[in-house]
Amino acid sequence: MAFLKEQDRIEIRKRLEGLQNPVKLVFFTQELECMYCKETHQLLQELAELSDKLTLEVYNFAIDREMAEKFSIDKIPATVVMGEKDYGIRFYGIPSGFEFSTLLEDILMVSRGDSGLSEETRKALKAITTPVHLQVFVTPTCPYCPQAVYLAHQFAFESDQITADMVEATEFPHLAQKYRVMGVPKTVANDRDVVEGAAPEPMLLERLQEVLKAEIANS
Repeated sequence: MAFLKEQDRIEIRKRLEGLQNPVKLVFFTQELECMYCKETHQLLQELAELSDKLTLEVYNFAIDREMAEKFSIDKIPATVVMGEKDYGIRFYGIPSGFEFSTLLEDILMVSRGDSGLSEETRKALKAITTPVHLQVFVTPTCPYCPQAVYLAHQFAFESDQITADMVEATEFPHLAQKYRVMGVPKTVANDRDVVEGAAPEPMLLERLQEVLKAEIANS
């Protein structure tokens, strides 16, 4: 059974007509012991068929260890959205429900080569010199989560130091428990709580800078 209905395909194809540069989806999966790997693979396959500028590469997480290490993939299902380079944009879990819109926005952003962030935020992100790992915990039925995930992915696009993950909380309950996720979206940076809820761009930047200052002070 197809994930995307015919009407959805028509609308998505129209949106993808605006793709300027090629975009690659790199997907890590395995046949056994993986919730939603099969479904995620099918969803990405259906999506990739809707544009000549969108390609899908599939790797076995257990067998293709070299590729998993190259992209620092530590859990599955995992989807990387990349263009001419890897921008650190990751989806862990199936990007369905509201999160499918985030995947589409990411594809469009990578294709046009512009994050859409303010000049002030871009400059601040370019000034970051230490690695940052953003994790945004979501559920597919959360209407405010796409905004939080997309903003984190915009940050990753602008800075080579930032990797930003969407983490579907119900698929990775051990991580939701570890980071005390009581509500979604919740954003964590370098294992420190940053913000709960969908923060606007200036707030996320400010909170991220606070985390980095605290790390320097404690080092």
